[in-house]
Amino acid sequence: MHLLCILLYHLLLMFCLALNRVQLLGRVGQDPVMRQMEGKNPVTIFSLATNEMWRSGDSEVVQADDVTQKTTWHRVSVFRPGLRDLAYRFVKKGARIYVEGKIDYGEYIDKNNVRRQATTVIADNIIFLTDSKEVFSEST
Repeated sequence: MHLLCILLYHLLLMFCLALNRVQLLGRVGQDPVMRQMEGKNPVTIFSLATNEMWRSGDSEVVQADDVTQKTTWHRVSVFRPGLRDLAYRFVKKGARIYVEGKIDYGEYIDKNNVRRQATTVIADNIIFLTDSKEVFSEST
């Protein structure tokens, strides 16, 4: 069965020639919020921080000042009803999670009536890597 799935996946890639997939592993920046625009389905939204580190020095021995770190913040939106509700209830600030989804580029009008660009990860899978009790005890 697994081999069949892999074969089907590769056939789809050959014929579609397009793929919009993102995988993120990081820490949640704030507790999620649930928003609902009039006439639309609700959405759960939270931020996720990912870090990358690299050596900036030339020496053979790694020293603390030779390491550079960059944090990137991602806006994650969850629309799928079951996953949306689970994310709203169990995703907590500081939790370490894995998110799979797709990138969405959109526009919105801010409170000053200015058109803005927005990049969002539309999540279709979330794996909790931190026990919720562990996050709760860290934040108290």
